[in-house]
Amino acid sequence: MAAGRGIVQEYQNPQPGSTGTLTLDGKSTRAILRNGVVRPKGYTVSYHHNPDVELHHFGQSHPMKPWRLTLTNKLVLAYRMDEGMDMYSPRAATMGELHDFHTEDYLQFLQSVTPNTIKQYEHILPSFNIGDDCPIFDGIFEYCSLYAGASVDAARKIVNNQSTIAINWSGGLHHAKKSEASGFCYVNDIVLAILQLLRYHPRVLYIDIDIHHGDGVEQAFWSTDRVLTLSFHKYDKLGFFPGTGPLDSTGPTTPLNPGSHHSLNVPLNDGVDDEEYVSLFKKIVDRTIAAYRPSAIVLQCGADSLGCDRIGRFNLNIRAHGECVRFTKSFNLPMVILGGGGYTPRNVARLWAHETSVCLGAEVPAALPADMPFLEHFKPDKTLFPVLSQGRYKNENTSKSLNDIVEAITETLRYLNHSPSVQMSEIPPDLEGLREEVENEIREEKEVKDENGEGAALRQSQESGAGRPGELYA
Repeated sequence: MAAGRGIVQEYQNPQPGSTGTLTLDGKSTRAILRNGVVRPKGYTVSYHHNPDVELHHFGQSHPMKPWRLTLTNKLVLAYRMDEGMDMYSPRAATMGELHDFHTEDYLQFLQSVTPNTIKQYEHILPSFNIGDDCPIFDGIFEYCSLYAGASVDAARKIVNNQSTIAINWSGGLHHAKKSEASGFCYVNDIVLAILQLLRYHPRVLYIDIDIHHGDGVEQAFWSTDRVLTLSFHKYDKLGFFPGTGPLDSTGPTTPLNPGSHHSLNVPLNDGVDDEEYVSLFKKIVDRTIAAYRPSAIVLQCGADSLGCDRIGRFNLNIRAHGECVRFTKSFNLPMVILGGGGYTPRNVARLWAHETSVCLGAEVPAALPADMPFLEHFKPDKTLFPVLSQGRYKNENTSKSLNDIVEAITETLRYLNHSPSVQMSEIPPDLEGLREEVENEIREEKEVKDENGEGAALRQSQESGAGRPGELYA
C-alpha cells in the first residue's frame, strides 16, 4: 500500500502534545467562532433536519440512539457552520411518498402499531421482522416519516438546483426492505431519495461506507442500470450482520436484466486502518465514476466504521472517514449526504460535524468550542479528533487481499455500458416483469432458509447488537 503513504499525512491524527496539521492559527479560530463558517463559493450546501426526530428512543438498552443527532447538531451550531449553509426543517414524508417503495400493508402496520397494541399483531410480527433489534416503540411511524422526509427533501433540493450538496444525518437507514424492517431500519429513506433523483438524473451512484453491507438499497435497484450501488463493509457470511455482500455479488444473473453487474461490493476483514481504507476507497471510487459516469451521487456515511464503535470492528479515525467524503466531493457532482450506523454517540457527532465542515470546504479548530452544550460528553480530550486507531482489532486485511478486490472490481466495471439506456418515463424500482422476477427469487430464497430453520434465527443472531444500559451518558 505504498501508494497511499503520502495521503495519510493529510488526515492523520497528530501525536499528543504536537500541533500537527489539524490546528488553526489563533486568528482563524477566533474568526470562525465569532463570525461563523463562510459560505462556500461556487456551490450551495443545505442541511436538512427536523428536531422532532431526536425525541424518539428505541429503548434504554438498544444500541441505536437518536441522541447522537442532538450532539451532532449542537456541534454543528457551536462551530457556527449554520452560517455557511441553507438550513431546512423538513416536513415528515407522506404515506404516498413512503409508498413509492414500501408496501401498503407494511406502512399501515407501522402507522397503527404501538407498544400497547403490539399483542394484536403477534401473528404478523415475524413477516415484518419485528423483534429485539427492530422493536416497536412510541411514535415509530412519526420517527420513520421524519427521517425519510428529510432525505426526500434533500434529494428534491438537488433536483431543483437549490443545493449542490444536501445533508441529512438522520437518514441513511440502508437495511430496510420493501415490506420488512431489518438492522434497526424500518423505512429505507435512501431508496426514496434515489427515486427522487431519478426523476431528473439519468444515472445515480450510491456509495456506502457504513461497516455493514447496504443490502436494502442494493436489492431495491437490482433490476435497473440507472443506479449503481457500491458498498464498503465488513463481510462475514455467518458471523456479522447482514451476512451479504461478498466480492462476487454483482447483481442478479437473470437473463437480459439490465441490473447485472451494477452492484459492487468491497468486503473487508476486521481492523482495516486509515491508510488502507482511504487508498482502497480512492482507487475504486475513481474507477467506478470513470466507468459509470453518474450525474448524481448519494453517499451514506455510517459512523460504525470508526474505531472504538460499540458494534464496528474497523480501526478508522475521523479524518480518514472524512477523507472519503472529501474525495467524493472532488468530482463536483451533485451529492446527497446521509448518516447511517454509529453506536458511540460522542464519536458519531464528532464525525458528522467534521464531515459537514468537509462539505463546506471549511477547516474548523480541533478543540471543541468551550461554550457548547453537552461539552462534558466529550471528556477528557474535548477534541474533534480523538485517537480511535489504537489497534482494538487486529488487522486481518493483507495487501494481496486488498489488491485482489481492486482487480476484481476493475474487471466487473468492464461489463458496464458507459452510457446505460435510460427510460426517463419509468422510475425504478417499478420495472414490472424484471422487478417482480427478482423479488420472487429473493422471496423463494428466504422461504427455503426459513423451512430449513436457518432463516429468521440466523438473521436475528446476526442483527443482535451489544446493547447495554447507560449508553446515553457514555
